[in-house]
Amino acid sequence: MTIVDRQTRCYLGWKVVWERTQPAIQGMVDDAPKAKQYYSDAFDAYDRLWYHFGRYEVSDGKTDTYTVEGNNAELRHYLARLARSSRCFSRCPYALECALRVFIYCYNRRQLYKQLYPAYPAHVRDFLDPLF
Repeated sequence: MTIVDRQTRCYLGWKVVWERTQPAIQGMVDDAPKAKQYYSDAFDAYDRLWYHFGRYEVSDGKTDTYTVEGNNAELRHYLARLARSSRCFSRCPYALECALRVFIYCYNRRQLYKQLYPAYPAHVRDFLDPLF
C-alpha cells in the first residue's frame, strides 16, 4: 500500500501487507504527513478511517488517483517481485520491505531532483548512495 503526494509524486507512506485492512491503512495515514485532501478508490475501509486534518473523497474514476496508480506502475516496473504474482513474488515480507525501502528512497530523491532540474535526465539508479 502506498500514499503519494500528487504535486511531487513522492511516496509519503508505504506498507507491506498481504491484505488491505482498516487498521493497516489507519496506521499509514497516522504515520504520513498530514494532508488537506485525501483521495482513494472506492474500497470501503477508507470511509471508516480517521483523517486528522484533511477531507476524504472517493475519486470519480481515475481523475484524483492517477498519480498513485502511476507510481504503483513504477514499482511493478522496477521491482520484478511486484510484476506478476504467478512468476515473481516475495516469500519473505522483510525482503520485500527492504527492496521497497531502497527503491522509494532513490525514487523520492529523483523526483525532487527532477523538480529542481527538469532539463537534466535522471534515472532512479543514479540516486543510489555508494554504500549500497
